[in-house]
Amino acid sequence: MRPALKVGLRPLWRDSDTLQIGVDPRRARALTGLGKAAAVVSLLDGSRDTGEVVRTAGRYGIREEVAHRVIELLASAGVLDDFPASTRAALPDYLRARIGPELACAALAYGHGDGGAAVLARRRAAFARIYGAGRVGACVATFLAASGVAWVSCLDTGTTEPADVTPAGLGAADIGTSRADAVARAVRRVAPEVRTADDRGRLPDLAVICGRPDPVLLDALMRDRVPHLVVRAEEAIGVVGPLVLPGRWTCLRCVDLSKAAHDPAWPRILAQASGADALPAGMVACDTVLAAATAALAAAQALTFVDRVCHPAAANGTLEVVPPEWQWQRRGWPPHPACSCGA
Repeated sequence: MRPALKVGLRPLWRDSDTLQIGVDPRRARALTGLGKAAAVVSLLDGSRDTGEVVRTAGRYGIREEVAHRVIELLASAGVLDDFPASTRAALPDYLRARIGPELACAALAYGHGDGGAAVLARRRAAFARIYGAGRVGACVATFLAASGVAWVSCLDTGTTEPADVTPAGLGAADIGTSRADAVARAVRRVAPEVRTADDRGRLPDLAVICGRPDPVLLDALMRDRVPHLVVRAEEAIGVVGPLVLPGRWTCLRCVDLSKAAHDPAWPRILAQASGADALPAGMVACDTVLAAATAALAAAQALTFVDRVCHPAAANGTLEVVPPEWQWQRRGWPPHPACSCGA
């Protein structure tokens, strides 16, 4: 083991004898009675294995058993990582520097002792396909790419309009060009190493559908058992979910059946709002902040699925935000007994 203090935490003195690791009570841990053994903490930077740390501490007059005890206490408190040198060496210098904040966050949020290495490996093996490159979709693509997802493609047959431009998505220079190509350029600006060309012969690990989903597309995703996340921001409301794992988690038809049970006119409304027979939409009521907030939470749910560390909140539910309060709320959508999806 090459013990290293989690890079997102700082060692701080509560008093002359008590060391606190981290600031926020939800992450921080305190060790008291350290005395001069606190010097061991400064040696935990991942450059030495445990034996080297103990030997170096000995030169400061710290007994071997004391040094081991400090390391054990920090490890049991969940503030140490063992990020192997081989994992670091496998990353190009520019990628190691860019991805550092992602690793630091993963190491703290997920509590693994590998410095985020396992999470990074999953993201670097993942293929996400974005359907729809409007205000929200373009931001989702750049967020996933910047977070370490190795392959992010976008399918959209439209042309970039002035209303598509956002700080984290498409730019003013993209106006008049293919939206799919513009998303690829936006992705490469933040993550040059990410693959952006689509391969229609390959099923994605996750599909992200931005906007009202086409029933034909949904049928294909369900048939091919492709996990998919539905995201939309319209009428000044952001909705993330459901995240569908075909056969296991609530699908879009489950949601529509539940809505129809409370509103018999829902099927007629839905037919006019989506699919080949949809009525033309007016200006989409989705401002810059709502687009970014919805895209950020969508990317977070996508990463939760890719990282495989906990159950995504958008599974069997939707996460919704309504300005001006900006308070996210979760609405549960259990599998519907009349749906044939098998969930």
